[in-house]
Amino acid sequence: MTDALRPMGARPRLYEQVLGRLRAYVAEGGLRAGDRLPTERDLAARLGVSRASVKQAIVVLEVQGLVEVRQGGGTYLVRDGLDVAEPVERLVERRKRLPDVLEAREALETKLAELAAERRTDADLAALRAALDSMAEDIAAGGLGTEGDRLFHAAVTAAAHSALLAAFMAEIDGPIAESRTESLRQPRRPGRSLAQHRAILEAVAAGNGRGAAAAMRQHVRAVAEVRLLDWDPGPEPGTAP
Repeated sequence: MTDALRPMGARPRLYEQVLGRLRAYVAEGGLRAGDRLPTERDLAARLGVSRASVKQAIVVLEVQGLVEVRQGGGTYLVRDGLDVAEPVERLVERRKRLPDVLEAREALETKLAELAAERRTDADLAALRAALDSMAEDIAAGGLGTEGDRLFHAAVTAAAHSALLAAFMAEIDGPIAESRTESLRQPRRPGRSLAQHRAILEAVAAGNGRGAAAAMRQHVRAVAEVRLLDWDPGPEPGTAP
């Protein structure tokens, strides 16, 4: 039987084609971290596409942590080149599950913080402080503080001394790690996250369950403020608009 009528390959979304052109432009021009891209208006004119398509492409690069968009100041490369990139389809899948992950984190981690304030031991407090020291050192050295962040939330979970809640957290460890990375690569977010962690620790150390829960809730809601959730990836390739 002939396969002449086999399904046709899906055409890339227009902004994905723009992404390809931008990567080639940066590579051919030898642009490096700190260099500025042309304006959206200029890119749209040179590529012969709408500014909306260019904006979509820039948002994808921003979500991938490859560029920083400064309000009224243009778009700048965060690293040398645009080659290290997460596939768009993986971004789409991550965007779909992120709201559910954040909802679960708020429900579980606020209770864990409350219990930690009521049940923590001296060893638990030492672990929390060590995690924040690790995070602060990494941020001071120019990092995102990702590992210290992970250690802190793990220490809060341990300090709650609830085997079942700890098991629930372990079940969603992978998606939580995604949400952590997504949050910490937002501009100026690591320092703010560290300050929020310190507020949680202060409440836990004081034995203030209600305060610890409130501080954790505020933190998780701040984690939810990520560029990815502002992004509309558009219809699936090959589908009608």
